[in-house]
Amino acid sequence: MAPSFSTPLKFLFSSLLLIICIMVCEINCETQPPKPNQTLVFFLQDVASGPNATVSIVTGINGRDWSYNTFGTIFVVDDPVMLSASPSATQVGRAQGMLIASSLDGSNVSVVMSIVFNSFQYSESTLEIQGISRQRENYRELSVVSGTGRFRYAKGTAGLETLSYDAPTTRSIIRLTITLV
Repeated sequence: MAPSFSTPLKFLFSSLLLIICIMVCEINCETQPPKPNQTLVFFLQDVASGPNATVSIVTGINGRDWSYNTFGTIFVVDDPVMLSASPSATQVGRAQGMLIASSLDGSNVSVVMSIVFNSFQYSESTLEIQGISRQRENYRELSVVSGTGRFRYAKGTAGLETLSYDAPTTRSIIRLTITLV
């Protein structure tokens, strides 16, 4: 003879099953990959010297000058990510990471960078960018290798285009075009 359950016990098990189903659905909704073929455009405000520098040399090879063109020099970067090229535009995050002068002639820099969103619709999400940046070219393309939050499982490309450079202030404005596939 099959066991008999009371009505309150049946209600309890049904409620627990419903709660578990809702939790599984919410977890799956949060881990969906980003929309394919999505293009995002942001602007990096890069300052290489002075009290408000957003790029700084950390170390290099002993006995050599440490510069952007010297093999083995390591930099850290923490550029504001803006919605437009204007320095007074809305900031939506920070581009944080490391740059390493990785070619003997100083023409290439290895980039490992996170776009850390702290406002806008992507708050608390990140995009992870990695690759070689050819310093002497105006347009450079790197890989989007991953992400977190709304960009979990992200893949694609990140195009970096220098829009302007002011030598006296060492300020650069760089358009960051992210294409997710």
